[in-house]
Amino acid sequence: MCGISGFVDFRKETGIAILEKMNRTMLHRGPDGEGYGIYNNETATIGLGHRRLSIIDLTEGGSQPQTFGSLHITFNGEIYNYAEIKTVLEKSGHTFQSHSDTEVILHAYKEWGSDALQHFIGMFAFVIYDEACNKLFACRDRAGVKPFFYYFKDGLFLFASELKAIMQHPSFTRQINMNALAAYMQYGYVPAPHCIFNDTFKLNAGYCLQLNTVDASLKLQQYWNVYDAYNKPLLKINLTEAIAETEKILTKAFQYRMVSDVPVGVFLSGGYDSSCVTALLQKDNTEKLKTFTIGFSDSNHNEAPHAKKVADHLGTDHTEYYCTQKEALEIVPQLPFFYDEPFADSSAIPTTLVSKIARKQVTVALSADAGDEIFAGYSRYEYVMKYGKKLQQIPAILRKSAAAVMAGIPIEKILVFKNKQNKFNKVQRLFNDAGDHNILMSLTKLVSEKEIARLLKTPSITLNTGFDSKELKSDYYSTLSYLMSIDYQTYLADDILQKVDRAGMSVSLEGREPFLDHNIIEWAAQLPLEYKYKQGNKKFILKEIVHKYIPEQMMNRPKMGFSIPVSTWLKGDLKKYVDEYLSESFLKEQNIFHLDEVKQILHSFYTQKTESAEKIWYLLMFQMWYDKWINGQ
Repeated sequence: MCGISGFVDFRKETGIAILEKMNRTMLHRGPDGEGYGIYNNETATIGLGHRRLSIIDLTEGGSQPQTFGSLHITFNGEIYNYAEIKTVLEKSGHTFQSHSDTEVILHAYKEWGSDALQHFIGMFAFVIYDEACNKLFACRDRAGVKPFFYYFKDGLFLFASELKAIMQHPSFTRQINMNALAAYMQYGYVPAPHCIFNDTFKLNAGYCLQLNTVDASLKLQQYWNVYDAYNKPLLKINLTEAIAETEKILTKAFQYRMVSDVPVGVFLSGGYDSSCVTALLQKDNTEKLKTFTIGFSDSNHNEAPHAKKVADHLGTDHTEYYCTQKEALEIVPQLPFFYDEPFADSSAIPTTLVSKIARKQVTVALSADAGDEIFAGYSRYEYVMKYGKKLQQIPAILRKSAAAVMAGIPIEKILVFKNKQNKFNKVQRLFNDAGDHNILMSLTKLVSEKEIARLLKTPSITLNTGFDSKELKSDYYSTLSYLMSIDYQTYLADDILQKVDRAGMSVSLEGREPFLDHNIIEWAAQLPLEYKYKQGNKKFILKEIVHKYIPEQMMNRPKMGFSIPVSTWLKGDLKKYVDEYLSESFLKEQNIFHLDEVKQILHSFYTQKTESAEKIWYLLMFQMWYDKWINGQ
């Protein structure tokens, strides 16, 4: 795990001093070293920068940028099967000078070109400059574990693992993309490929780009697509065989994530996903796994007792740390620096805290994200499966009539919706359109387009994102497959993986995602639907595997999630931030939001309509980001 940055300057005005400034903003991503390479051709100057966190090959052989012939690389991530690829390449005549996966990437690219990506099992974002062909090749892993931002304007191409590095270039213009801001206020993050700044983008997961360093032409190409897995017939396989094969695939993927020359641990919440990872790794391991859990005094948000029971049962070397509210609150002012694009997932706070605890003992930690997206674990899937069909059975004319009636009645007159404006608005939208896409959007978006128009002074348009995909073919369509495939390429990549990457990297901890081995989703997508969601039992097949190693009665508890009491904090210790950043003076000087609308949201929140807490949090996280990166520039 590292940090990368660089440029292609067709004006030839950028030198190593600027590259060093860009790269050093990401010291936290790679405290073990830095490296630079500057290259010139007739039309451009090319720079590659690297920050190193030593994980594989701790010698100088793992330093970057690395060169092989005319190829130069800067790489962030891990190729877990690099040793196997290396053996194949050696049989083709390649010789190696180090034990690093970085060198294997270079040789694989030399041998297979962009098709090398099909050989890699891992998480990665890397850039290769090919002097012989005058082209820059960049890519991002299939699921989007590793981040990749880029900017292209006026003959200047910039790239980096984090947006803050790009912002250091003197020619970068910090002009807010108002359409992206509108999307952020709906999702709590800016969905890829968009970015909060104009002329700036995220490379989509499973994509690569090629920049011609002579004529400045840029080409994007998708090399992997989750829909290729879903657009296949479901397997005809009995449950016993499915459980056995799923466990085999999971075990292989999990074991790959243990490849390291430094200590590795596991985040253990006591839920099914993290317990699955821990159980399958510990079952044949004579050495105790190191597991880590963060605890809170609030029983409604505390999973530590459950995690400890699982750890004791499996026999891991378990670390449990109960953090105080003060420790958690101290993270809040740090969020704008590490999440240098507006980001409102409040579970970034406990994720950062558990990363801090783990980093005291290990350099790599496994996080069990994506089990919900792959094996149908979210409650909203159950909601859509249960209530979506019922809504769709109501004749359209009756639904639309009900929506029209709701539009004409003040919410205060309907007792069931009193103090629940958001829920009222969503029900009204569902009556208007009961399709799967609209139901998903109603459950996903915090606010509607109408509310955005009232909030923002500048008109915005709705961005095209992965939520709009229609790639799931009708022959293979099911509501459940639709929901999971959309989440895999949107919420998972743009929220969860961004959260875990920044939280871990804030303390120089490499986070690995064992469920995101592409072999898992390519297998699970073809499993019969009832093996994932069986008569209301979510993640059915995953649970069957876990129950082989952990008693069902120990696991059978309500899903708690990794959350904090946002509403309580905003009315207590965080109120000083709300008062400062949502004050009339700050809002007027900023001139982005309609003052009256913000006042109304605040009034709603402080008069016990607690569902506005999330809106306040979204606004606060943007304002603190704005103060750090716009006012503070």
